[in-house]
Amino acid sequence: MKNKLTAILLSISTVALIISLPAASGATSKLSMTVKQTPNKFEPLLTFYGTLAPKRSGVVVKIQSEIDGKWLDTRFSTKTTKLGTWKLETVVTAQDSLIRYRAKSTIGSEVIYSASRKITIKPADQISETDPVIAVEALGPGGRIHGVDISRWQHPYGKLIDFTKMYSAGIRFAMIKASDTRDEADALALQYLLIDRPAAQAAGIYTGFYHYAVLPNTSDRAAIIRDATAQAQKVIWRVSAIGGLTSRDLPYALDLENKCVKVNSNGSCGAYASRKSVTLWAETFMAILNEKLGRKPIFYSYPSFLEGAMNKSTALNKYPLWLAQYGVNPFDPINQPGLKPAGCYVHSWTSSACRSEWIIWQYSSCGIGTKYGVPSTRVDLNVFRGTAQNFIDLTAGTWVPDPIDLMPVNEATTMLISKQRATDTSKAVTFSVGVNRPDGSPVVTGDVRFAFDPLSVDKPKLSQKVTRAASGLWTLSVRGFTAGSWAGSIQFSDLTKTHAATQLPVTFDLLQGVEPTPTPTPTKSASPKPAIDGCKNQIKN
Repeated sequence: MKNKLTAILLSISTVALIISLPAASGATSKLSMTVKQTPNKFEPLLTFYGTLAPKRSGVVVKIQSEIDGKWLDTRFSTKTTKLGTWKLETVVTAQDSLIRYRAKSTIGSEVIYSASRKITIKPADQISETDPVIAVEALGPGGRIHGVDISRWQHPYGKLIDFTKMYSAGIRFAMIKASDTRDEADALALQYLLIDRPAAQAAGIYTGFYHYAVLPNTSDRAAIIRDATAQAQKVIWRVSAIGGLTSRDLPYALDLENKCVKVNSNGSCGAYASRKSVTLWAETFMAILNEKLGRKPIFYSYPSFLEGAMNKSTALNKYPLWLAQYGVNPFDPINQPGLKPAGCYVHSWTSSACRSEWIIWQYSSCGIGTKYGVPSTRVDLNVFRGTAQNFIDLTAGTWVPDPIDLMPVNEATTMLISKQRATDTSKAVTFSVGVNRPDGSPVVTGDVRFAFDPLSVDKPKLSQKVTRAASGLWTLSVRGFTAGSWAGSIQFSDLTKTHAATQLPVTFDLLQGVEPTPTPTPTKSASPKPAIDGCKNQIKN
């Protein structure tokens, strides 16, 4: 590349020192701070970030420095996000300087401090290029900009990623799983998003985000739109909670790679969404993010899914495509994804020349984790299509949330049980349950379960299975009742405290059913299945 940017990883020496600090007796809040020198093209850049626990939004965080043995307020301050995180950056005009910093906040009458951090500031290398501020070199295979995508699977046993090592290995962007349709997976995504985003950016790595989508089990057009709208709302709330999008962030991506809408008890798929339904859901979701966040979201999938599970859509092909295809070597600059041995995959992003108009190519799921500072054995690897300026164009514009964009707290809910079925003890008692927000739209998070009436004397151990039909719609199956009359309630709860709990009373009668005949235990154990090499024929870079 002409005038190729050259950056040398800056040597950072950071030592955490825990010091005795004056604090109110019985202090309950804790403030953390990390400071790193972020790779920069001109004067040194410092990035400060941390968290406040318990989380509170809008709390002022000030940076203090130690001069001549005294702690003094600097002019730099920021506020915590709704998730209790905070971050700020500043250019440093001094070089080869050793200084100690700490963060300070006041909550009511309580003044709290973080542990102090000592850092030696090293001079930045002089590079004549102007934009962008952070060098985006094409250090990946085939002379392309190199990236990773990460999630909780890159944090085995809670271990952290070394993003400074990742930057040194040539990685310049990381797509982070930030949200999920499923509440448990979504909570884990949030946990590591709060850790990985500031740490990656402080190391000089741009961050993007993705939402893993599970489609609703319905063919009704209005219900599909409601579900896509609810999942888009979850993304908007997530971006709002981390303080919006900055010039260090790439757009949000939709990860749509599975059209199964009903999973059988043995793990197989019992029902699939139609092409029409998948396409409508995706069009709705992407349009809402595009309008609300002010940046075109990215669409992630793989070629056979785009061709076999979706209709061609002019509404979708205006969005950047992140395409997954393994076994094609990106070190050859003429190689690219989206091609078959003969011909090409035909979908919304296929050009008249029979090529896929992709912008990011996920070329392997078998990157060598330790090479990139990742504690897991594997990490997904990606390359960007285009120049550094093309890359920077994706980060154009910032988005700062308005108060109406923030996730509500204990928002009122209403419940409707549209169907109830109870026959005899051999069959599950089932309920079709819907829970809505005050405006009639479905709740975004939460779950339902059966609870016995508090006055019930007999409370057998129950087995409860909840199947999500769409956002705010569930089928609840309960087994374990004996014959007789039962009273209880269907209860909705939300661990995130976004939506308030609600419940409706239910009563039903059960006859004695025929007990199932026990299945004999096989005397001969099955032969173990041969191990499958998930990285066979993949690029192990």
